[in-house]
Amino acid sequence: MKYRALGNTGMTVSEVGFGSEHLERMEYEQLKPVIDAVLHAGINIIDIFMPEPKVRTNIGRALAGKRDRVFIQGHFGAGWINGQYERTRDLDLTKLYFNDLMERLQTSYIDIGILHYVDSDDDFDKVFNGNIIKYVYRLKAEGVIKAIGMSSHKPEVALRAVKTGLIDMLMFSINPAFDLLPADTELDSLFSLKEFPDDKLKGINPVRSELYETCEAMGIGITVMKGLAAGALLQAKTSPFGVALTPIHCINYALTRPGVASFMLGARTPEEVQISARYSDVSNEESDYSVILAGTPKYAMIGKCMYCNHCLPCPAEIDIAQVMKYLDLALGTNTVPESLRRHYSEMSNTAVNCIECGSCESSCPFKVPVVERMKKAVDVFRK
Repeated sequence: MKYRALGNTGMTVSEVGFGSEHLERMEYEQLKPVIDAVLHAGINIIDIFMPEPKVRTNIGRALAGKRDRVFIQGHFGAGWINGQYERTRDLDLTKLYFNDLMERLQTSYIDIGILHYVDSDDDFDKVFNGNIIKYVYRLKAEGVIKAIGMSSHKPEVALRAVKTGLIDMLMFSINPAFDLLPADTELDSLFSLKEFPDDKLKGINPVRSELYETCEAMGIGITVMKGLAAGALLQAKTSPFGVALTPIHCINYALTRPGVASFMLGARTPEEVQISARYSDVSNEESDYSVILAGTPKYAMIGKCMYCNHCLPCPAEIDIAQVMKYLDLALGTNTVPESLRRHYSEMSNTAVNCIECGSCESSCPFKVPVVERMKKAVDVFRK
Protein backbone atom coordinates (compact mmCIF):
# COMPACT_ATOMS: atom_id res chain seq x y z
CA MET A 1 0.00 0.00 0.00
CA LYS A 2 1.15 3.51 -0.80
CA TYR A 3 0.37 6.52 1.37
CA ARG A 4 -0.22 10.23 0.85
CA ALA A 5 -0.44 13.31 3.03
CA LEU A 6 -4.05 14.29 3.71
CA GLY A 7 -3.50 17.93 2.87
CA ASN A 8 -2.11 19.87 5.80
CA THR A 9 -3.78 17.74 8.49
CA GLY A 10 -0.53 16.01 9.44
CA MET A 11 -2.12 12.63 8.67
CA THR A 12 -0.61 10.25 6.15
CA VAL A 13 -3.34 8.02 4.74
CA SER A 14 -3.48 5.01 2.45
CA GLU A 15 -4.22 5.75 -1.19
CA VAL A 16 -7.05 3.25 -0.91
CA GLY A 17 -9.31 3.89 2.08
CA PHE A 18 -12.45 2.13 3.25
CA GLY A 19 -16.03 3.38 3.11
CA SER A 20 -17.95 1.13 5.48
CA GLU A 21 -21.54 1.82 4.40
CA HIS A 22 -21.95 -1.65 2.86
CA LEU A 23 -21.43 -3.24 6.28
CA GLU A 24 -24.85 -2.12 7.49
CA ARG A 25 -27.14 -4.91 8.71
CA MET A 26 -24.27 -7.42 8.71
CA GLU A 27 -23.71 -9.70 11.69
CA TYR A 28 -20.45 -9.29 13.57
CA GLU A 29 -19.19 -12.66 12.28
CA GLN A 30 -19.58 -11.39 8.71
CA LEU A 31 -18.26 -7.91 9.37
CA LYS A 32 -15.09 -8.70 11.30
CA PRO A 33 -13.33 -10.54 8.42
CA VAL A 34 -13.90 -7.47 6.24
CA ILE A 35 -12.31 -5.14 8.80
CA ASP A 36 -9.47 -7.63 9.26
CA ALA A 37 -8.89 -7.61 5.50
CA VAL A 38 -8.87 -3.81 5.50
CA LEU A 39 -6.17 -3.69 8.16
CA HIS A 40 -4.18 -6.54 6.59
CA ALA A 41 -4.11 -4.64 3.28
CA GLY A 42 -2.53 -1.62 4.96
CA ILE A 43 -5.64 0.54 4.66
CA ASN A 44 -5.53 3.06 7.48
CA ILE A 45 -8.47 5.40 6.88
CA ILE A 46 -12.10 4.40 7.41
CA ASP A 47 -15.23 6.45 6.85
CA ILE A 48 -18.19 5.78 9.15
CA PHE A 49 -21.21 7.94 8.45
CA MET A 50 -23.94 5.36 9.06
CA PRO A 51 -25.88 6.07 12.25
CA GLU A 52 -27.44 2.59 12.47
CA PRO A 53 -26.45 1.39 15.98
CA LYS A 54 -25.61 -2.21 15.16
CA VAL A 55 -23.03 -1.43 12.51
CA ARG A 56 -21.32 1.14 14.74
CA THR A 57 -21.10 -1.35 17.58
CA ASN A 58 -19.82 -4.13 15.34
CA ILE A 59 -17.13 -1.93 13.79
CA GLY A 60 -16.07 -0.88 17.28
CA ARG A 61 -15.77 -4.53 18.32
CA ALA A 62 -13.77 -5.35 15.17
CA LEU A 63 -11.36 -2.49 15.85
CA ALA A 64 -10.91 -3.27 19.53
CA GLY A 65 -7.20 -3.15 20.36
CA LYS A 66 -6.42 -1.82 16.88
CA ARG A 67 -7.82 1.71 17.12
CA ASP A 68 -4.39 3.30 16.72
CA ARG A 69 -3.97 1.65 13.31
CA VAL A 70 -6.66 3.69 11.60
CA PHE A 71 -7.78 7.25 11.02
CA ILE A 72 -11.55 7.43 11.39
CA GLN A 73 -13.80 9.85 9.53
CA GLY A 74 -16.89 10.36 11.70
CA HIS A 75 -19.81 12.56 10.70
CA PHE A 76 -21.65 15.41 12.40
CA GLY A 77 -25.32 15.43 11.46
CA ALA A 78 -26.01 11.79 10.63
CA GLY A 79 -28.72 10.60 13.02
CA TRP A 80 -30.72 7.42 13.64
CA ILE A 81 -34.18 8.82 14.17
CA ASN A 82 -37.28 6.61 14.38
CA GLY A 83 -35.27 3.68 13.07
CA GLN A 84 -33.99 5.44 9.94
CA TYR A 85 -30.99 7.43 8.82
CA GLU A 86 -31.74 11.14 8.86
CA ARG A 87 -29.65 14.24 8.42
CA THR A 88 -30.02 16.71 11.24
CA ARG A 89 -28.83 20.24 11.94
CA ASP A 90 -30.28 20.22 15.45
CA LEU A 91 -27.35 20.84 17.78
CA ASP A 92 -28.54 18.55 20.56
CA LEU A 93 -29.14 15.68 18.16
CA THR A 94 -25.82 16.33 16.46
CA LYS A 95 -24.07 16.02 19.82
CA LEU A 96 -26.09 12.94 20.77
CA TYR A 97 -25.22 10.96 17.66
CA PHE A 98 -21.58 12.03 17.56
CA ASN A 99 -21.15 10.93 21.17
CA ASP A 100 -22.97 7.71 20.28
CA LEU A 101 -20.46 7.12 17.49
CA MET A 102 -17.49 7.44 19.84
CA GLU A 103 -19.12 5.27 22.49
CA ARG A 104 -19.98 2.47 20.10
CA LEU A 105 -16.54 2.62 18.49
CA GLN A 106 -14.97 2.43 21.96
CA THR A 107 -12.84 5.51 21.33
CA SER A 108 -12.29 8.85 23.04
CA TYR A 109 -11.53 10.71 19.81
CA ILE A 110 -12.36 10.84 16.11
CA ASP A 111 -9.53 11.75 13.76
CA ILE A 112 -11.62 13.64 11.21
CA GLY A 113 -14.96 15.17 12.11
CA ILE A 114 -16.99 15.50 8.91
CA LEU A 115 -19.76 18.08 8.55
CA HIS A 116 -22.15 15.66 6.91
CA TYR A 117 -23.64 16.11 3.44
CA VAL A 118 -23.73 19.87 2.86
CA ASP A 119 -25.18 20.28 -0.63
CA SER A 120 -27.02 23.61 -0.74
CA ASP A 121 -26.33 27.23 0.11
CA ASP A 122 -29.17 27.21 2.62
CA ASP A 123 -27.74 24.16 4.38
CA PHE A 124 -24.27 25.67 4.19
CA ASP A 125 -25.52 28.75 6.06
CA LYS A 126 -27.14 26.58 8.74
CA VAL A 127 -23.92 24.70 9.32
CA PHE A 128 -21.31 27.44 8.98
CA ASN A 129 -23.19 30.41 10.38
CA GLY A 130 -24.77 28.71 13.37
CA ASN A 131 -23.91 26.68 16.43
CA ILE A 132 -22.80 23.54 14.59
CA ILE A 133 -19.47 24.97 13.44
CA LYS A 134 -18.84 26.44 16.91
CA TYR A 135 -19.43 23.04 18.50
CA VAL A 136 -17.11 21.33 16.01
CA TYR A 137 -14.36 23.90 16.57
CA ARG A 138 -14.66 23.44 20.32
CA LEU A 139 -14.18 19.69 19.92
CA LYS A 140 -11.09 20.31 17.82
CA ALA A 141 -9.67 22.65 20.46
CA GLU A 142 -10.28 19.97 23.09
CA GLY A 143 -8.61 17.27 20.98
CA VAL A 144 -11.78 15.22 20.59
CA ILE A 145 -11.36 15.57 16.83
CA LYS A 146 -8.04 16.21 15.12
CA ALA A 147 -9.27 17.77 11.88
CA ILE A 148 -12.49 19.22 10.46
CA GLY A 149 -13.90 18.04 7.17
CA MET A 150 -17.07 18.30 5.12
CA SER A 151 -18.81 15.92 2.73
CA SER A 152 -20.60 17.22 -0.35
CA HIS A 153 -21.69 16.21 -3.84
CA LYS A 154 -22.01 19.76 -5.16
CA PRO A 155 -18.82 21.44 -6.42
CA GLU A 156 -20.16 24.97 -5.96
CA VAL A 157 -20.98 24.38 -2.31
CA ALA A 158 -17.77 22.44 -1.70
CA LEU A 159 -15.71 25.23 -3.24
CA ARG A 160 -17.50 27.79 -1.07
CA ALA A 161 -16.59 25.77 2.02
CA VAL A 162 -12.98 25.31 0.97
CA LYS A 163 -12.53 29.03 0.37
CA THR A 164 -13.72 29.87 3.91
CA GLY A 165 -10.59 28.25 5.30
CA LEU A 166 -12.74 26.66 8.02
CA ILE A 167 -12.27 23.05 6.95
CA ASP A 168 -9.11 20.95 6.82
CA MET A 169 -10.26 18.35 4.30
CA LEU A 170 -13.11 17.50 1.96
CA MET A 171 -14.97 14.28 1.19
CA PHE A 172 -16.26 14.59 -2.37
CA SER A 173 -17.80 12.44 -5.12
CA ILE A 174 -15.32 11.86 -7.94
CA ASN A 175 -15.33 9.40 -10.82
CA PRO A 176 -14.88 9.55 -14.60
CA ALA A 177 -18.60 9.86 -15.24
CA PHE A 178 -18.79 12.99 -13.10
CA ASP A 179 -15.62 14.57 -14.48
CA LEU A 180 -15.83 14.03 -18.23
CA LEU A 181 -13.68 16.01 -20.57
CA PRO A 182 -13.98 16.10 -24.40
CA ALA A 183 -12.41 13.30 -26.40
CA ASP A 184 -9.69 15.54 -27.88
CA THR A 185 -8.34 16.62 -24.49
CA GLU A 186 -4.86 15.47 -23.55
CA LEU A 187 -5.40 13.55 -20.32
CA ASP A 188 -1.92 14.38 -19.07
CA SER A 189 -2.94 18.03 -18.93
CA LEU A 190 -6.44 17.56 -17.50
CA PHE A 191 -6.13 20.37 -15.02
CA SER A 192 -3.54 22.58 -16.70
CA LEU A 193 -6.17 24.95 -18.01
CA LYS A 194 -3.64 27.34 -19.50
CA GLU A 195 -2.72 24.70 -22.05
CA PHE A 196 -6.05 24.69 -23.85
CA PRO A 197 -8.94 27.16 -24.34
CA ASP A 198 -11.87 27.27 -21.96
CA ASP A 199 -14.21 26.02 -24.69
CA LYS A 200 -12.45 22.68 -24.46
CA LEU A 201 -14.00 22.17 -21.02
CA LYS A 202 -17.57 21.65 -22.19
CA GLY A 203 -17.58 18.08 -20.92
CA ILE A 204 -16.90 19.01 -17.30
CA ASN A 205 -18.32 21.49 -14.87
CA PRO A 206 -15.47 24.03 -14.67
CA VAL A 207 -16.21 24.51 -10.98
CA ARG A 208 -14.97 20.96 -10.42
CA SER A 209 -11.63 21.84 -11.95
CA GLU A 210 -11.42 24.93 -9.79
CA LEU A 211 -12.42 22.95 -6.71
CA TYR A 212 -9.67 20.36 -7.09
CA GLU A 213 -7.01 22.92 -7.89
CA THR A 214 -8.05 25.15 -4.99
CA CYS A 215 -7.87 22.19 -2.59
CA GLU A 216 -4.39 21.39 -3.86
CA ALA A 217 -3.26 24.98 -3.48
CA MET A 218 -4.72 25.43 0.01
CA GLY A 219 -3.59 22.07 1.39
CA ILE A 220 -7.15 20.75 1.72
CA GLY A 221 -6.90 17.00 1.28
CA ILE A 222 -9.72 15.18 -0.53
CA THR A 223 -11.05 11.71 0.22
CA VAL A 224 -13.18 10.28 -2.56
CA MET A 225 -16.69 8.86 -2.28
CA LYS A 226 -18.96 7.48 -5.05
CA GLY A 227 -15.82 6.49 -6.92
CA LEU A 228 -17.47 3.52 -8.67
CA ALA A 229 -20.80 5.30 -9.26
CA ALA A 230 -22.55 2.64 -7.19
CA GLY A 231 -21.08 -0.05 -9.44
CA ALA A 232 -22.52 1.43 -12.63
CA LEU A 233 -19.06 1.97 -14.10
CA LEU A 234 -18.12 -1.68 -13.64
CA GLN A 235 -20.58 -3.09 -16.20
CA ALA A 236 -20.68 -2.28 -19.89
CA LYS A 237 -24.48 -2.11 -19.96
CA THR A 238 -24.62 0.52 -17.22
CA SER A 239 -21.38 2.36 -17.93
CA PRO A 240 -21.79 5.68 -19.79
CA PHE A 241 -18.66 4.79 -21.72
CA GLY A 242 -20.20 1.69 -23.26
CA VAL A 243 -17.46 -0.48 -21.76
CA ALA A 244 -16.82 -1.61 -18.22
CA LEU A 245 -14.18 0.07 -16.15
CA THR A 246 -12.41 -1.80 -13.37
CA PRO A 247 -12.09 -0.65 -9.76
CA ILE A 248 -8.41 -0.06 -10.55
CA HIS A 249 -9.34 2.33 -13.39
CA CYS A 250 -11.63 4.28 -11.09
CA ILE A 251 -9.10 4.44 -8.27
CA ASN A 252 -6.38 5.63 -10.61
CA TYR A 253 -8.67 8.24 -12.12
CA ALA A 254 -9.60 9.68 -8.73
CA LEU A 255 -6.03 9.66 -7.45
CA THR A 256 -4.87 11.68 -10.45
CA ARG A 257 -7.12 14.59 -9.49
CA PRO A 258 -5.33 17.44 -7.70
CA GLY A 259 -5.75 17.38 -3.95
CA VAL A 260 -6.92 13.76 -3.73
CA ALA A 261 -5.32 11.69 -0.99
CA SER A 262 -7.46 8.58 -0.67
CA PHE A 263 -10.13 6.65 -2.58
CA MET A 264 -12.72 5.29 -0.14
CA LEU A 265 -13.69 1.89 -1.52
CA GLY A 266 -16.88 0.18 -0.48
CA ALA A 267 -16.82 -3.58 0.09
CA ARG A 268 -18.88 -6.32 1.70
CA THR A 269 -16.36 -9.15 1.62
CA PRO A 270 -12.63 -9.62 2.22
CA GLU A 271 -12.29 -10.55 -1.45
CA GLU A 272 -13.77 -7.22 -2.56
CA VAL A 273 -11.33 -5.41 -0.27
CA GLN A 274 -8.40 -7.30 -1.81
CA ILE A 275 -9.47 -6.50 -5.39
CA SER A 276 -9.19 -2.76 -4.81
CA ALA A 277 -6.37 -2.82 -2.25
CA ARG A 278 -4.02 -4.32 -4.83
CA TYR A 279 -3.98 -0.94 -6.61
CA SER A 280 -0.49 -0.13 -5.40
CA ASP A 281 0.93 -3.23 -7.09
CA VAL A 282 -0.66 -3.02 -10.54
CA SER A 283 1.14 -2.02 -13.72
CA ASN A 284 0.62 1.28 -15.47
CA GLU A 285 -1.05 -0.59 -18.32
CA GLU A 286 -3.64 -2.15 -15.99
CA SER A 287 -4.51 1.14 -14.31
CA ASP A 288 -4.60 3.22 -17.51
CA TYR A 289 -8.12 4.58 -18.11
CA SER A 290 -7.15 6.87 -21.00
CA VAL A 291 -8.09 4.33 -23.70
CA ILE A 292 -11.64 4.20 -22.37
CA LEU A 293 -12.01 7.94 -21.93
CA ALA A 294 -10.39 8.89 -25.24
CA GLY A 295 -13.54 8.54 -27.32
CA THR A 296 -16.22 9.12 -24.73
CA PRO A 297 -19.14 11.49 -25.41
CA LYS A 298 -20.20 14.02 -22.83
CA TYR A 299 -22.19 12.40 -20.08
CA ALA A 300 -23.54 13.13 -16.61
CA MET A 301 -24.73 10.62 -14.01
CA ILE A 302 -27.79 12.69 -13.16
CA GLY A 303 -30.81 10.48 -12.61
CA LYS A 304 -28.82 7.38 -11.59
CA CYS A 305 -29.30 6.13 -8.03
CA MET A 306 -26.05 5.90 -6.09
CA TYR A 307 -27.73 3.97 -3.22
CA CYS A 308 -26.37 6.57 -0.79
CA ASN A 309 -29.51 6.81 1.43
CA HIS A 310 -29.57 10.59 1.35
CA CYS A 311 -33.20 10.27 0.26
CA LEU A 312 -34.16 9.14 3.76
CA PRO A 313 -36.07 9.45 6.03
CA CYS A 314 -39.07 8.15 4.11
CA PRO A 315 -42.48 8.95 5.66
CA ALA A 316 -43.64 5.52 4.48
CA GLU A 317 -40.53 3.92 6.02
CA ILE A 318 -39.38 2.45 2.71
CA ASP A 319 -35.71 1.54 2.34
CA ILE A 320 -35.55 3.51 -0.91
CA ALA A 321 -31.96 2.67 -1.85
CA GLN A 322 -32.69 -1.03 -1.46
CA VAL A 323 -35.76 -0.79 -3.71
CA MET A 324 -33.69 1.10 -6.30
CA LYS A 325 -30.95 -1.52 -6.09
CA TYR A 326 -33.37 -4.42 -6.57
CA LEU A 327 -35.02 -2.58 -9.46
CA ASP A 328 -31.70 -1.95 -11.18
CA LEU A 329 -30.80 -5.62 -10.78
CA ALA A 330 -34.16 -6.67 -12.18
CA LEU A 331 -33.96 -4.34 -15.18
CA GLY A 332 -30.52 -5.71 -15.97
CA THR A 333 -31.90 -9.21 -16.55
CA ASN A 334 -34.17 -10.78 -19.13
CA THR A 335 -36.10 -12.66 -16.46
CA VAL A 336 -36.21 -11.49 -12.86
CA PRO A 337 -34.66 -14.24 -10.71
CA GLU A 338 -36.95 -15.74 -8.09
CA SER A 339 -34.31 -15.08 -5.43
CA LEU A 340 -34.44 -11.38 -6.26
CA ARG A 341 -38.24 -11.39 -6.10
CA ARG A 342 -38.03 -13.11 -2.72
CA HIS A 343 -35.56 -10.61 -1.29
CA TYR A 344 -37.74 -7.76 -2.50
CA SER A 345 -40.90 -9.34 -1.07
CA GLU A 346 -39.22 -9.79 2.31
CA MET A 347 -38.80 -6.03 2.72
CA SER A 348 -41.02 -4.56 5.44
CA ASN A 349 -42.25 -1.85 3.07
CA THR A 350 -41.99 -2.00 -0.69
CA ALA A 351 -42.61 0.42 -3.53
CA VAL A 352 -46.35 -0.14 -3.30
CA ASN A 353 -46.27 1.73 0.03
CA CYS A 354 -44.95 4.90 -1.64
CA ILE A 355 -47.23 7.87 -0.93
CA GLU A 356 -45.61 9.98 -3.70
CA CYS A 357 -44.79 12.83 -1.33
CA GLY A 358 -41.56 13.64 -3.17
CA SER A 359 -39.47 14.32 -0.07
CA CYS A 360 -36.91 11.80 -1.32
CA GLU A 361 -36.51 13.61 -4.63
CA SER A 362 -35.95 16.99 -3.00
CA SER A 363 -33.03 15.64 -0.97
CA CYS A 364 -31.44 13.43 -3.65
CA PRO A 365 -28.10 14.87 -4.79
CA PHE A 366 -28.37 13.04 -8.12
CA LYS A 367 -31.94 14.10 -9.00
CA VAL A 368 -33.25 10.55 -9.28
CA PRO A 369 -36.97 10.45 -10.25
CA VAL A 370 -37.73 8.26 -7.24
CA VAL A 371 -41.53 8.37 -7.46
CA GLU A 372 -41.47 7.31 -11.10
CA ARG A 373 -39.04 4.51 -10.31
CA MET A 374 -41.18 3.35 -7.41
CA LYS A 375 -44.04 2.90 -9.89
CA LYS A 376 -41.69 0.96 -12.13
CA ALA A 377 -40.75 -1.30 -9.22
CA VAL A 378 -44.42 -2.05 -8.58
CA ASP A 379 -44.77 -2.98 -12.26
CA VAL A 380 -41.71 -5.24 -12.12
CA PHE A 381 -42.29 -6.92 -8.78
CA ARG A 382 -46.11 -6.63 -8.61
CA LYS A 383 -45.80 -5.33 -5.07
